[in-house]
Formats: sequence, C-alpha cells, structure tokens
Amino acid sequence: MVFSSTVFLFAFLPCLLVTYFLSGERYRNYVLLLFSLAFYGWGEPKFVFVMVAEVTVDYVAALLIGRCGGRNWRSKLLVALALALNLGLLVYFKYTGFLLQTLNAAFHTEIIIPNIVMPIGISFFTFQAMSYVIDVYRGQVFAQKNPANVLLYVSLFPQLVAGPIVRYSTIAQEINNRKTTVSDAAQGLERFILGMAKKLIVANNMGALADAVFKLTVLTTPVAWLGAIGYTLQIYFDFSAYSDMAIGLGRMFGFHFEENFRFPYISQSITEFWRRWHISLSTWFRDYLYIPLGGNRGSWLHNVFTLFVVWLTTGLWHGAAWNFVLWGLYYFVLLALEKFFLRGFLEKLPRLFRHAYTLLGVIFGWVLFRSDSLRGCARFLKAMLIPHVDLHGMDEFWVYVGRFWPFLILGVVFSMPVYDMVRRNIGAFLCVKVGDSIAAGMKYAVLLGLFYVCVLFLVNSTYNPFIYFRF
Repeated sequence: MVFSSTVFLFAFLPCLLVTYFLSGERYRNYVLLLFSLAFYGWGEPKFVFVMVAEVTVDYVAALLIGRCGGRNWRSKLLVALALALNLGLLVYFKYTGFLLQTLNAAFHTEIIIPNIVMPIGISFFTFQAMSYVIDVYRGQVFAQKNPANVLLYVSLFPQLVAGPIVRYSTIAQEINNRKTTVSDAAQGLERFILGMAKKLIVANNMGALADAVFKLTVLTTPVAWLGAIGYTLQIYFDFSAYSDMAIGLGRMFGFHFEENFRFPYISQSITEFWRRWHISLSTWFRDYLYIPLGGNRGSWLHNVFTLFVVWLTTGLWHGAAWNFVLWGLYYFVLLALEKFFLRGFLEKLPRLFRHAYTLLGVIFGWVLFRSDSLRGCARFLKAMLIPHVDLHGMDEFWVYVGRFWPFLILGVVFSMPVYDMVRRNIGAFLCVKVGDSIAAGMKYAVLLGLFYVCVLFLVNSTYNPFIYFRF
C-alpha cells in the first residue's frame, strides 16, 4: 500500500483516524500497531512475521542488555548476536542473489540462484531495530519493557517502508505519552498534502520522462541530458515527497519525526549535498559506522579508509548491484577529494560555479544510480559528454519538452525553498489585511483545492511507484 493511492486515502486512513480518535488514550498505541501491521501486510502478509521475529529478538536483546548494566562482555555479546541476526536477515533477503551471481561470474561456477522475494522496507526497519539495540547498549535510551511499544516503534506505518529512519530516542517519550493538538493535526495535514502534490504532480511526470529516455536504444546529447535532469528531479521529489507525507502523518498522531531533506539541490558542494539529502541515513552511518571506525581521528590514511568503508556500505545499502557499489565509491572519491584537497579551492569560487559543480556531480551520480547495467550507464554518459545531435534527435527532444515542460519548471522551482518563502510572506500579508482566521481559511481552501488536483492526477494515471520501496 502506498500513501498516494485511493485505498490509502479513502479507506485505510479514514478508518484509522476514526478508530484512533474514538479510542481511549491507553488503547491508541494498540490501534496504531494493528493498523501499521495491516498496512505492511497489505501486499505480502507473510513478511509481517519476518519483521515481528526481528523485533522480538531485538526487544529481548535490549532488555537483557539493560539488565546487564554497563558495557561488559555480556552486553557486547548480546549486541553482537542481535546485530548478526539483523544483518543476516538483510543479507539473506537482499544480497543472496547478488553474491551468488558474483561468485558464478568470478569462478565460472553454476550455483543455482534462488528466487528470494525481498520484504519491502527491510533496509529501513532493520536499521531502526539495530539503532535501538545499540542505543540501549550505549546507555543513550532505556530498554522498553513493553514489547508492543518496541514493535510499534519499528512498524509505525508512516516511516515503515521508505523512511525516514527514526531513532528510538526521537520518539521514545511520544510513544509513552503524547498529545495530538489541533495545531499538530493542521500542520501534519498541510505537510501530507504538499508531499502528495510533489509526488503525483512532479515526481510521477518526471519519472515518465526519465523512463522514456532511459529506454531509448539511440541517444542524442540533448535527449540524454533531458532524461538525466528528469531523473534528478524525479528521485528528489519522489523520496522527499514520501518523507513529507510520513512526517505529516506522524504529526497527525502526535509524533515529531526529524527532517529528512533540506533542499539538497541548492548545495554548494558534494559534502553539503549529503548534509541535506536523506539526512536520517547519512546521520545513521555517521553515528553507527563512521564514528565507531574512528571518524576524523587518526591519520589521513585512516580517514580515507573510514570514508571508503562508509560509502561502500552506503552504495550496497541502496541495492544489490554493481552500479550501486560504484555509485557509493563515486561519492567516496568526490567527498575524499573535497575533504583533503578541494575545500579551500571551492571556497574561493563564486557561488554560481560551486553550485554548478555540485549539480553536475549529482546528475552524473544519478545516471549511475538509475542505469540498469554498467554498460547502459557508460552508453548514457557517453551520449551526455560526447556531443551527438541529429534532426531526429532534436525532434525527439522537443516532443519531450513539449509534453513535460510544465513539470520540469515546477520541479526546478520547488527544488528551491520557494514555497516556504511564499507562505511566510503571503501569510503575513494576509494576516495583516484580513485577519488570522480568514487567512487560515484561505490557506486551507488552497490546500483543499490542491488535494482535489492530486486526486485528479491519481485517478488519471497508471504510473505511481515509489523509488525507495525497493531499497
């Protein structure tokens, strides 16, 4: 089930809201838990048991670690066992096929590759479960005694299948004691509708453009660049839209998730880009891998090795394929160059040049990320970098521009913090001119109209995937 579907919008969410707010406060966590499990089990019910089994092990491990008191050998053994199980499940479901294919290719063997279906969102909920056990071991949170609350933390439906990766410490107090205010509900509804608009109006249309171009067997330079820009906009609006909707839904039920995107395409360096893109994943790797490996401590050679491990892991986290491995190593090279050689040079450049350098680096990275094979990636990059233009290609280019230009413009404009500035300025102006209550009414009338437009796009489109569901 996806947020931008008629089943979710007109059946699941209304039923949940009615049941949740009619229930007494002591039962609301159980209502959320049951609906979250139903949400996850909608497509493939058997994988609910995989998630519940993983959470059960982590719940018991955290409870035992809490009773051990301190970082003694018993606690370390329990952490190691819990992490081994979590990572073992992740490797089995996500990487078995990739590992066996690699072995077959490297050693010319004929090992039969099993057809293993990967549970949706396993990368996300596994990282959440692992962070809970590690934080209990570190003494940053207390072990939760109620197993239903631990399961709720991991399975909470807004962030379950595509993030953001929520730390237990972020919502521990709200799991046990929270109040849903009118202000929270209103802000959550606004955030949800805006996220849905980003997804249905911009991301889906940019996805249709990118898919059309990446399927072409003959590429000219203008068409290749158009497709790369289309995918660059698609993946941002697709993933940030899901995060917006998740944050908005969480707010409706009294949970305050942290931001996952802060306009990454306005960055002035690759380093800044990764401080703004998929923040919950970047900080997860920083706190649970980069710093434990030594971080910035030690020699520059050790720093390089640590960066290499983190970005190799980041690439593998995104997918079991060589293009994802190379994508991670691509960013390792760029970030290492910035960290050790380019920082001073970049700071002296005009903002426009820094921005152009960053966007070009990100766009080339997304081509590697999107390509189905390394050969296809090389072909696409060749079309972008070696000028090739013919009459048919230009006709094709203008056909795509004519079809998608409104969504390209919307994507470029709203990848910048335009909406926030417009909302603040117009909101302040209207509050002065017509009063707070009328201004608020006008805002929600606009949001209602935007919701109606989203529904029109939804019912008239058959293209509605979420990219990060497969990670």
